[in-house]
Formats: sequence, C-alpha cells, structure tokens
Amino acid sequence: MKRLTFRQLLAVASMLFGLFFGAGNLIFPTSMGQMAGRNLWPAAAGLLVTGVGLPLLGVAALSVSREEGLFELSRRAGKGYGLFFTCALYLTIGPFFSIPRCATVSYTVGVQHLLPGVPQGPALAAFSFLFFAAALFFSLRPGEILTWVGKVLNPLFLLFLGVLLVRALTAPMASVAELEPTGGYLSSPFSTGLLEGYNTMDALAGLAFGILVVRAIRGLGVEEPGSVARNAVAAGVFSSLLMAAIYLLVTVAGAQSRGEFGVSANGGEALALIADYYFGSAGAAILACTVTIACLKTTVGLLTSCGQTFAGMFPKGPSYRVWVVLFSAVSFLLANLGLDAILAYSLPVLMFLYPLAIVLILLTLLGGRFGADRTVLAWCLGFTGAAALLDFLRTLPVGAQEALHLQPLLSLMETSLPLFAQGFGWICPALLGLAAGLFFRWRRAAKAA
Repeated sequence: MKRLTFRQLLAVASMLFGLFFGAGNLIFPTSMGQMAGRNLWPAAAGLLVTGVGLPLLGVAALSVSREEGLFELSRRAGKGYGLFFTCALYLTIGPFFSIPRCATVSYTVGVQHLLPGVPQGPALAAFSFLFFAAALFFSLRPGEILTWVGKVLNPLFLLFLGVLLVRALTAPMASVAELEPTGGYLSSPFSTGLLEGYNTMDALAGLAFGILVVRAIRGLGVEEPGSVARNAVAAGVFSSLLMAAIYLLVTVAGAQSRGEFGVSANGGEALALIADYYFGSAGAAILACTVTIACLKTTVGLLTSCGQTFAGMFPKGPSYRVWVVLFSAVSFLLANLGLDAILAYSLPVLMFLYPLAIVLILLTLLGGRFGADRTVLAWCLGFTGAAALLDFLRTLPVGAQEALHLQPLLSLMETSLPLFAQGFGWICPALLGLAAGLFFRWRRAAKAA
C-alpha cells in the first residue's frame, strides 16, 4: 500500500492551505479581534470551530466517502437535491460571491492604498482584469495546481504575511486584557465567533476542494481508496494546524491595534492601518503583496474546482476550459460592483448553505451507523433546509425584509424556534429530521423482517 512521503504530504498540505486561505481568512479575524477585545479567546475558539474544524471535516468526509466529488456525495439524498446543492454551493464560493470578493478585497485592502488620487472605478476595473487574467492562466493548467499553489504562491504569501505579523506582535500597540469588547462579543463571544467563521466560506470550500486534494494524491501515485483517504485526512490536519495558528496571530494583531485606532469599518481597513503604523509607506506595498497573493491562489483553486465540477455534472455541455473562462468573466463583472454590494447578500446565502453543508458532512462521517440510508439523509436535510431558509430571510438586508414584509414571520420564529435569534435555529429541526428518518428506516426494516 503506497503512502506519501513526508515531503509529499507537506506539499499537498501546503496546496490545501493555499486554496483555503484567501480574502476572508485575513479580513474577518482582524475585524473580530478588534471587536472582541479582552474576549478574544472565546471568540477565537468559536471561529476555529467553523473556520478550521468544519473545513477539515469536509475534506475528511469527501475522502472517506470515496465519492468522486460533491455532486456524487450530495446526491445520496436524491439526484435532484445533489444537483441543486452542488450548483448552489459552487456558484456561491465561485463566480457569484467568493471569487469576485477575492479580486475586490485585493484591490480595496492592498492596491488602492498604492494609488492615491487615482479614480477608483477605472482602477478597480484595470486591476480586476489583470487579476483574473493571471488566475485564468493558472486555472487553465489544472494539472499543475500542486506546483503553482503549494510550491510557489503559498510560500510567497507566508513570507509577506510573516513580515507583517512578526512586527505587529513583537511591538504590540496595547494589552488585549485592557480592551473592552463590542457588539455580540460583549455578551456571547463564542457563538458570535462561530457565526463569524461562516464568512470565511471554508466549510463550503472543504467540500469543494476535497476532490482537488484527492486528485493531487492520486497524481503522486497513491491509488488505493483507503490510502488516498488517510493521506487526504493527514494533509488536512497539517493544513488546519497552520490555519489555526495564523487565525490566532491575525486575531491578536487586530485586537492590539485598538491601542492606537478605533474599531474599523471592516478588517481590510484595520489591516491597512496596522501596516501603515509599523512600516509607513512600505506597509501598503507589503499588505498589497500579502493580500493579492492570498486571494490569487484561492481564486485559482475556486476556478479549477468549479470548472471541473460543472464539466463533470454536464458532460454534454461546455468543456472545462469554457467553464473556467465563463466563470472568470462573470466574476470580473461582479467584482466591479464593489465589496459592499458583494458582502450585503453573501451572508444570507451563507446562512442558508452552511447548515446544509454541516449536516451533510456529519451524516457522511456517521453514515456507517445507519448504512448511509437515503431516507435518513433526505429527512434530515429536508428539515434542515426548511429552517435554514428562515435564517436566509432573517439576514437579508433591511430593505429587502421590509419589501417582503418579513417582520411578523421573523418575530414569530424568534419566540417559537429555539436558537433562532442566535443564528442556529436549524439545529432542532435537523435533529427532528434525523429522528424521523431513523424512525422510517426502522419501520421499513421491521416490515421487511
């Protein structure tokens, strides 16, 4: 049974980390650190659960399932559901939200500060065109993704980020213990940190990137399914440890910045202030390189996985190359709407998809206990989806809620559905659906006996 060498395993882990760690993984922990203040540690613990633990479980679920991808995994609950969930997930972490956000964050956080006085609209358009041209160049060579991301882009990113973090942490602006928490971090830092982890989209990416890891391992000569799964999980553990360490360091740096600055409008603005404080004008260049490389490598992974998935789901449709070009073009257009427009509608979609992803991951990992029965999967995911739709409505922008006259329904749910106000109203329905599925499976087995 062939196993990867330690060096090969580190290369795969580096590739996986590089695919995961993009725009949101820098801006959201920084913002969380500023707002959490002295409650940083319970908030960070919550973030690590959804931002590190769930992505690792996603990779593990896809690996141990021995399926070829998310579509094959999710259609265990039904072919129609598999098609719906796979398309919704990949379009969310792909051309509709995550990929445009990568380009826009790269410009807003890094490049914009290098171009004072330049009209922002044309500058963003020019930058995003070059950004997607570079991403397309790498994505049209999917067989080389282990080299480009794991061995080139990721080490460059870690180098630039390391320079910024070492300087910030060795000369802190304030003691974290003296900083007053704000917002939800004052009364419920752990659960607020859990929801902050949704914004990274990494649990969704874990399901999407799992197949890239499996193919990279197979490309290194490991073919036996059990060995592929074990190596994929091992690479995921290495990647998760590195992600967790960087999350904590970025969160601490964000919190300490409160000693000189107030709470910024977003994590990107906070990072820009931190870079300028420690390095002056050179800080903008360091930050621009850090963020652009982080976002570029994630974009390459997203375009690759989206293109391969849609080409596989629709074998009589466009080729992989056509899908990648199409997704790049759509992402370029949406990126030029601006970061605020992208973020406004990404949260509701994430509040809908995350519960479905979490339940699918857990049911896959525990599937041996109920034979991966379709009835159990369908009932549990059906109840989860209904409750997640309410979370989607609850997090829509205020204007959209008023237009749809949602307040009476949302008020009713807050008083009748446990944990709804905290953003976890799907948990009890998911458990109820699981119980119903197990009951019907038991009854069918009893009749057969």
